[in-house]
Amino acid sequence: MNIQTNIGGATAEQANIVPNPIIEVRQAQVFYGEKQAIVDVDVDIQQNAVTAFIGPSGCGKSTILRCFNRMNDVIPICRVEGSITLAGQEIYAPEVDVVVLRQKVGMVFQKPNPFPKSIFDNIAYGPKIHGLTTSKADLEEVVETSLKRAGLWEEVKDRLDQPGTGLSGGQQQRLCIARAIAVQPSVILMDEPCSALDPIATATVETLIDELREKYTIIIVTHSMQQAARVSQNTAFFHLGELVEFGTTEQIFSAPREERTQNYITGRIG
Repeated sequence: MNIQTNIGGATAEQANIVPNPIIEVRQAQVFYGEKQAIVDVDVDIQQNAVTAFIGPSGCGKSTILRCFNRMNDVIPICRVEGSITLAGQEIYAPEVDVVVLRQKVGMVFQKPNPFPKSIFDNIAYGPKIHGLTTSKADLEEVVETSLKRAGLWEEVKDRLDQPGTGLSGGQQQRLCIARAIAVQPSVILMDEPCSALDPIATATVETLIDELREKYTIIIVTHSMQQAARVSQNTAFFHLGELVEFGTTEQIFSAPREERTQNYITGRIG
């Protein structure tokens, strides 16, 4: 990865700088073979806040999200250039252990994907393989704490030995969130986490996201501008692989600076 540590004298607004950033992106570019999917993205992700990535389908928002835990590494033709740091460490540096990185940067996918295991083992799997617990009592405490933080404990505490796949869609997604936080991440990535859920389950997950930001930094990709407005403090609008505009969610939706942002929000493009 080509490291670029300065931002060429850009103003804070141009560089999309936020207070207390945990992730800093400079001159990020992503290629799939010869096709460029992300073009010169500069953005900071604020710690203990929810940042929403919005934009039309194919605009690059999920591509840049997957850079933060190097999920793009599994695509042979994908190449990432620029600088992305997590808590000051360059995540594409040769010495970075991707397994450790993915412990720090968890991910919740569009479709709930519980393991074909019991509810207990879904949560216990990560702490076991990362060596985060030293006894069965420790493991049980991690499982209970994670399920409580995900708002699921009261619903499943009497059936922890039953399959996670037997839960409802909304419960499965909260189980996946509990599984992600069980390994003590700093950041949680959410790629359209509510798109497969009904409105009631969506509202439950959105409430959960708002509660979780006290302990975690959350980045959510969503096609729903209403959802972005409800759950996030900062919003980034992407179009054709470019970060068109970044700001507080209130500013982006009430007083966008860029015409393309205004056109997307009002439905003229998208």
